[in-house]
Amino acid sequence: MTLIDRMMSTMESISYYGSWFPAFLAFFGLLYVIGRTLFFCSWTPRQRLVASSCFISLFHGSPAAILGASAILTHPVRGFAFPNSDFQNLVLDYSVAYFTIDLLHLILIRGDPLFIAHHVATLFVFVTCRYVAAHGAFALLVLLVLAEVTSFCQNVWTLAGARKADSPVAANVYKLVSPLFYSMYTLMRVFAGPWFFYKMSAFYLSGKANDVIPKWIAISWIVVVGGAISVSILWISNHWAALFSEKKGNSDKKER
Repeated sequence: MTLIDRMMSTMESISYYGSWFPAFLAFFGLLYVIGRTLFFCSWTPRQRLVASSCFISLFHGSPAAILGASAILTHPVRGFAFPNSDFQNLVLDYSVAYFTIDLLHLILIRGDPLFIAHHVATLFVFVTCRYVAAHGAFALLVLLVLAEVTSFCQNVWTLAGARKADSPVAANVYKLVSPLFYSMYTLMRVFAGPWFFYKMSAFYLSGKANDVIPKWIAISWIVVVGGAISVSILWISNHWAALFSEKKGNSDKKER
């Protein structure tokens, strides 16, 4: 029996107990407390806040991408209107728990309203898929995988960016990681994401899923995901512009 087969067997055996959300919520809550109190002790209070969020993200991003891909590939049928499997629901619970803890973190520190809005929108999509429609996890998990496959690189970039003014090592890491992270992010969020979003939108707008997914839910998913993709494209475009501007500035200094 392969590892994936064992995971699926375990999911089936525990599905009787219902949602994994409370357990995962406690897990990410504990991780946040550990990261906030035990790690990054020498960092400034503001840096520690950023690092605490990255700390729990490290335990969500790559694992969620791997679990999401496994939940998609091991499902016997794949499509935009199929019922969620137990494994797919587990991945949704895992992500809902993470975004809930990170949202509370952002609210407590009065974080960027754009990030707060992103988390609220993401939670709405995942919760309605998991607990209201009970269908369509395939579409959201593909988008989750595309988004989280760059998570580890983004966390390294964020942590290095938080410390680059205080540490030459962090500054060098930030400089090296930035073009790699921007390239990966662009590939996933500017090209692959919109392509899949087009296919998802075309299917739901055709009405083929109306019998199993309420129209208002399908439309709301399209609006939320479309908005998130637009913001992502704007965000990475600004960072590319800043990177090229910085390189141009350094080039001009050398010529002088």
